[in-house]
Amino acid sequence: MAKGGRGSGKGKTSGKAASRIQSATAKAGGGKVAKGSFAARAQRAASKNRGKR
Repeated sequence: MAKGGRGSGKGKTSGKAASRIQSATAKAGGGKVAKGSFAARAQRAASKNRGKR
């Protein structure tokens, strides 16, 4: 299996991926993203990972 592939549970969340997740969540939620939601956690992870390259 490919390392860091989709759904593998490995790899780091990129800013682009977090953006897609947050956008889809906001569209589904009438423009709002709840604190502590998967989208919010993904955005936080991407932010943390940005400095670790």
